[in-house]
Amino acid sequence: MNAHSRLILIAGAILAGLGVAFGAFGSHALETLVSNQRLETWQTAVRYQLIHALALLAIGAIQLHTLEQKLTGPAYCLALGSIVFSGSLYALVLLDMSILGALTPIGGLGQLTGWTWFTFILWRWRPTR
Repeated sequence: MNAHSRLILIAGAILAGLGVAFGAFGSHALETLVSNQRLETWQTAVRYQLIHALALLAIGAIQLHTLEQKLTGPAYCLALGSIVFSGSLYALVLLDMSILGALTPIGGLGQLTGWTWFTFILWRWRPTR
């Protein structure tokens, strides 16, 4: 296993585990502390985090199987985008500072960049078998 694939898989596993923990925290601890709108924002952050965690695990597995490192860039975009996107929403809810929502589109742009880059690589990929 190369270092990039290992890092991508670790990031996916960490994001997935934290997504479950944050989801439980939102459902149990925040339920009575924040408005329904803020709780929906929290749930959106959890959902996007879990989706992108699974994407990172898939990309890491693809890299291991094909031994191609072309997917490292898109994986890093997805990971960083997910951290900024979901992290800004978590902070917005916990700190009740709407200004933090201004960071969310930056994370979304990172996610879109990662998905677009990943799509482009898959479009051009030709198996060597």
